[in-house]
Amino acid sequence: MDLQKNIKIKNLLESWPAGYVATSAWLKEMGISRQLTHRYQKSGWIEPLGAGAYKRPKETTEWYGGVASLQSQLSLDIHVGGPTAFSIRGASHYIRLGKEKIFLFSSLNEKLPKWFAEYDWGHPIHHVKTSILPKGLGVGTYRHNGIEIKTSVSERAILECLHISPKTFDLLECYQILEGQLTLRPDMMQKLLVACSSVRVKRLFLYMADKANLPVMEYLDVKSIDLGAGDRSIVKGGVYNAKFKISVPKELVDYV
Repeated sequence: MDLQKNIKIKNLLESWPAGYVATSAWLKEMGISRQLTHRYQKSGWIEPLGAGAYKRPKETTEWYGGVASLQSQLSLDIHVGGPTAFSIRGASHYIRLGKEKIFLFSSLNEKLPKWFAEYDWGHPIHHVKTSILPKGLGVGTYRHNGIEIKTSVSERAILECLHISPKTFDLLECYQILEGQLTLRPDMMQKLLVACSSVRVKRLFLYMADKANLPVMEYLDVKSIDLGAGDRSIVKGGVYNAKFKISVPKELVDYV
């Protein structure tokens, strides 16, 4: 390998953040051609993770390293949200013995690359495409095991949990997570509730927060939140709550 190529591989390895996936797009930005990428692979400097994606030799690449690459290298409008946003902060209600599902949220037109969708991350990946909340509102950064990823803040994450419940995530677990959120920020919660396009999600949140006597309820301007007209039913045969015009499961009503 000549001097110029030695310099390139040295620069690549120095610039490659530990735990990240190197995508073809990023390698190109680094001045690494397809031909050179193939040579590095044959020489054992990099290992293929999938079509158009590579990892360091013998390095274990976790799902959050893949997500970080989606966000920073491919600029995908995708973030860690819902239950996973609470889980990585240690705020989920249950410790699961099996493979915990990883929830990624994005706009409706976003698509996961094939290499990410098909790779075995050790956890099932659930990609939720939704437009119930504006892009970026309530999405911050969180350093998980040394890798910075875009993640929903608690105020947005709980609305995402409610959005995927009860079909994809247990509604009672949503409540158990929510009742522990004693420091929800009223200004952020207000902005998200006003911007949220799902009447069902907004009514569910207000019902649960009211039931849990969360401090944030004292500061919310509920009148400025569009709660729609008519009744909403979460499950068939549920118990009707007249205050928020919503029918919820009996087990949730009875839960203390």
